Amino acid sequence: MSSPKPIRFSHHARQQMTLRGASDREVISAIRTGASAPAKQGRLSFRKDIRFGGMWGGHHYATKRVLAIVVDKPTELVVVTVYTFYF
Repeated sequence: MSSPKPIRFSHHARQQMTLRGASDREVISAIRTGASAPAKQGRLSFRKDIRFGGMWGGHHYATKRVLAIVVDKPTELVVVTVYTFYF
């Protein structure tokens, strides 16, 4: 069994992670263990619900959903953007 491809974050993905409250660890966890689905332009999406139990935007939320959009390249996975949903 081969090891998983390394994950690289684009500059845009890093900006969106900061704005939307997602950490490297959460995004990597979504990619490695979350649900995957096809996305637009031949990309992949990876989604994972994470126990949050904190404040975001002045409201308390129990769960954070992290959704990473990824380009699957031959030697790496490139995260191009990240969305978060709090509920």
